[in-house]
Amino acid sequence: MGLHDSRYGFINTCLKSLVVEKYGEETWEKLRIQTAVQDTFLTFEVYKDEITMQLIDKACKMLDVPPDMVLKQFGEFFFEFCKRSGYDHMLRTLGGNLYEFIENLDALHSYLSLSYQEMNAPSFRVEKNEDGSMHLHYYSDRRGLCHIVPGIIGAAALDFFNTEISMEIVNQTEEEERTGKKEHIVFLVTQKPVFSYKKRNKFSSSPQYIADSGRRIEKQLNKEIRDRTSLVSVCPAKKNHWETIRGIITLGRGKLLRGFDPAYPTTLWIDTKTFCNGLPFHVVFDEELRIKQAGVSIQKIVPGLQTMGIRLDHYFSIVHPEVTFTISSVQKFINSQFVFRTRREMMPESWKQRPMLELRGQMIWMESLQCMLYLCSPLLRTLHELEERQMHIADIAPHDVTRDLILLNQQRLAEMELSNQLERKKEELRILSKHLEEEKKKTEALLYAMLPKHVANQLKEGKRVEAGEFKECTILFSDVVTFTNICTQCEPIQIVLMLNSMYLRFDRLTTVHDVYKVETIGDAYMVVGGVPVPVSTHAERVANFALGIIIAAKEVKNPVSGKPIQIRVGIHTGPVLAGVVGEKMPRYCLFGDTVNIASRMESHGVPSKIHLSPTAYYCLKDKSFEMTERGEIEVKGKGKMHTYFLIRNRTATENEIMGNPIKESDSDKVELAQQRTNYFHSLLIPIKLNVCSHLPSAMQPNSDQDQPPTIAMKYVDSPTETQVSYTGRSQERIMDFTGIFFVTEYSNSGVRKHLRLDPAN
Repeated sequence: MGLHDSRYGFINTCLKSLVVEKYGEETWEKLRIQTAVQDTFLTFEVYKDEITMQLIDKACKMLDVPPDMVLKQFGEFFFEFCKRSGYDHMLRTLGGNLYEFIENLDALHSYLSLSYQEMNAPSFRVEKNEDGSMHLHYYSDRRGLCHIVPGIIGAAALDFFNTEISMEIVNQTEEEERTGKKEHIVFLVTQKPVFSYKKRNKFSSSPQYIADSGRRIEKQLNKEIRDRTSLVSVCPAKKNHWETIRGIITLGRGKLLRGFDPAYPTTLWIDTKTFCNGLPFHVVFDEELRIKQAGVSIQKIVPGLQTMGIRLDHYFSIVHPEVTFTISSVQKFINSQFVFRTRREMMPESWKQRPMLELRGQMIWMESLQCMLYLCSPLLRTLHELEERQMHIADIAPHDVTRDLILLNQQRLAEMELSNQLERKKEELRILSKHLEEEKKKTEALLYAMLPKHVANQLKEGKRVEAGEFKECTILFSDVVTFTNICTQCEPIQIVLMLNSMYLRFDRLTTVHDVYKVETIGDAYMVVGGVPVPVSTHAERVANFALGIIIAAKEVKNPVSGKPIQIRVGIHTGPVLAGVVGEKMPRYCLFGDTVNIASRMESHGVPSKIHLSPTAYYCLKDKSFEMTERGEIEVKGKGKMHTYFLIRNRTATENEIMGNPIKESDSDKVELAQQRTNYFHSLLIPIKLNVCSHLPSAMQPNSDQDQPPTIAMKYVDSPTETQVSYTGRSQERIMDFTGIFFVTEYSNSGVRKHLRLDPAN
């Protein structure tokens, strides 16, 4: 993959992996939101450069890290990311040392461009200095990314060649020969071998150790060769030249010596015609760029080349490297791969509609002839491109690997397309899965709003929910005073809006006091404390909830009069049966006489008052509530009952009851509550905080109502011992804060008795 080429998703994926691994998923999510980019990138998809630039810029600001440090870190990570992505062996085989590695980077990019046609990779040129350092020339179309290079090159040098390097930017003006690239940076590269303890011993395999060993072996080998040569001169038996050579090779264990010089024939044993046929794609041109010789296939494709002496730049333009078409520029970049493209205006009229042919190859300067030899092959990616230019495999020499490259790349492109399709399908499935998860959460939120969570989970798993018996709970009913008259005088939408405004406030208070909303029927609102999760503070929770809804009702307007509505509230405490009823629309329902009595307390109540039954009164009697007697009244179906009114909570502030943030004016009561809490702590009584999750978004109050944040009220629940059933009555033991047990006893007649027992008894 092209170094820091940001056109393909591979680069952005690498950048995401760096942020996630180094700084965590949350940092990436913040960065993604700030730059408004997608969460995932397809490997073979082409993206705009601005995406990568924005990600890097925002990352620098968010992490408060200098850009050069972020880019260098990205370069180091990019090298490791390429290795993990399958480019490890390809990178290792680029060269035997750092100089060769850098020198062949452009060749790697040229090969990869066969598959990644939109790739716009940077270019590198390296020069050796006498002191062993190097000057690395970096060319790129993208400004400001040069600090990635030290990260990549440094990581490669340490990993492949066990060498630490330092790279500093050398100020240098733009080269006149270079065209096209916007940025040209020159780095001074110095190397320093890295030795560990293991690599200093005799079994070391570091490059420096191997090189030193090679020199020692070669020195000893040369000595042995000289000794053998002296022996041969003394010996009367003569050996021919090839026997001596075979002896040297055997002595050197099959490796040629460093001082080996190739042998050249006195004359070239190949005629001109054979040379031009054997190398069908080659051009020889002089310093004036005039063509002296050309292969037969290139003459066929570019008819003008049949006339010797014409200028090469008339028929070709240089695509890579982006330099001016002069002999000096070519000589300066002679180690680079050169890509030529035929000029459309010089082609025959019938050929001008064809795609122009590109040639790729190397330049060789022939000093004796003062001419340049361009050995090349057609740059073709697929068989389709071959057909478009009306060429055939036969036009390419059998020894030229371009034949195999076209066929292999054809297969690779097909595999890439298949991989791309799979990646797209995977991304589509990921998005669908994400949407499904969101919808699942919405469905669960709606289900949990209709049924208790543990009941809903059992139903989701297909299990049967058994009915349960609760020995003691507190039930509340409320309704709107003169609701029937309001309905007859208003439009239906006004009734709906009024009830919705009221119920949204009531629902919020169920979260504050952790009571369960059973159901609403018309204007009737029913909640229960101590069901489905038994708690000892069920009566206090419902009482505080009742005080809260009286306050909340004052904020709801009567659509007829425009004044606040009035509600009646009734509360009763007693045992109930609870279970799920129905399959099509299952509801968690309560059964028993307790429900009937609670309903009677509401219907026999007084507007804007909280009507308490005797059992509810006894549960709240020793708590921090102010209550007053109503007296004996006739209750339909129950006879005479002595009932009460709940007035207020002596210790809790209105803000606490409503679940609002505490104001400074309540500081005195906050201090009192804190003292009470400290007292409980001194008795080593565990405190349980019942903090409920927020309601679903569909049930939240509208933004125009300016609802304050919901703060759950704290309750102290005493541990409840196992309930014991007796004939005709049930008994429950509850420990209070002082360690003394209260026994609550229910008889068949419904009379409640309280006994105070010592724990020892």
